[in-house]
Amino acid sequence: MRQAIVDLEASRIREVANAGLGREDVLAFWFGESDEVTPEFIRQAASDSILRGETFYAHNLGLPELREAIAGYTTALHGAVGADRIAVTSGGVSALMLAVQALVNAGDEVVAVTPVWPNLTAQPAILGACVRCVALQVIDGAWRLDLPALLRAVTPATRLLIVNAPNNPTGWTLNPAEQQAILQHCRATGTWILADEVYERLYYEGGETRAAPSFLDVAGPDDRLVVAQSFSKSFLMTGWRLGWLVMPAAMTPHMGKLIEFNTSCTSVFVQRAGLAALASADEVTPRVVAHLRRCRDTLVPLLQAVPGVHVSPAPGGMYAFFRIDGQADSLATAKRLVTEAGLGIAPGNAFGEEGQGWFRWCFATQELGRLAEGVRRLERWLAAQPRG
Repeated sequence: MRQAIVDLEASRIREVANAGLGREDVLAFWFGESDEVTPEFIRQAASDSILRGETFYAHNLGLPELREAIAGYTTALHGAVGADRIAVTSGGVSALMLAVQALVNAGDEVVAVTPVWPNLTAQPAILGACVRCVALQVIDGAWRLDLPALLRAVTPATRLLIVNAPNNPTGWTLNPAEQQAILQHCRATGTWILADEVYERLYYEGGETRAAPSFLDVAGPDDRLVVAQSFSKSFLMTGWRLGWLVMPAAMTPHMGKLIEFNTSCTSVFVQRAGLAALASADEVTPRVVAHLRRCRDTLVPLLQAVPGVHVSPAPGGMYAFFRIDGQADSLATAKRLVTEAGLGIAPGNAFGEEGQGWFRWCFATQELGRLAEGVRRLERWLAAQPRG
């Protein structure tokens, strides 16, 4: 076994979830997915495809009609993107890993903005890259990017910069000026940018804005930029494993070869579900986002009212990321909350050491009452802890 694999840390979120196995009384908010089932018409599209016998291999890069639909969807949000820049992948995780495999050699330097979903730092490490982290800073209760520090960290020796915005777990989101500054700097250093923008539609700022700021808004078609996307969050399709990449057109045929050696292709019936989702994107996603906004605006004030809890509403994503006075060990506290309070949340240090002492609460639930009951359980548990 390669040492890089042996050295991988198991998911601390899974570790907490395992502590609640078999307990029906636990209110679980640990995983990053809604508890709402995928809309029926999307499921029906997949069922119809199976009934038609579409159970065979597809093109490595995806069905041509799905690539065209993704290109149209992306163009409507961010300006012209052709289907020749699109690759369909078996989930957002696969999209990210494919991008890293395509761009990173063993020994390369990779810079990542953290705290962040752990796959984004683990994937280049698996390939033998040297990963350096630039931490977001908490200013007036909100997470902010120290842009000068990031630009200092990215040098001509940096092969790849990984940025996840809107960010999991903090909800931090880049603004266009920051994106432009990062892009110009990476052009000068010759550094590729891998932008994980899977939460771009879960964005609560900017009035009628339909998506968070994207690197696609400021980049040219030939810039060293790869954007990873997914159907999971905006279309309630986490279990379907359907995502895509946007990249320079010259890179796309080579990505097709790489997909062949990873998953061969994405299942046709899953791609048919994706086509149905995109055809009704203007109906599904705004409803999802409006509901998630209600969830956020329900949970955050309740948490803010709990003594010793510190949280600010995030501009994007589906999480409240908060700190609790006196609870410095996130993993230990999260496990105790499961066993002693029946409350399942993710430990902040699952997303990097910058998250130690913090906790992630996924607020994507159909029942707002679950959020209120979860806060009551947290408050009762905190009130029962010895003081001093």
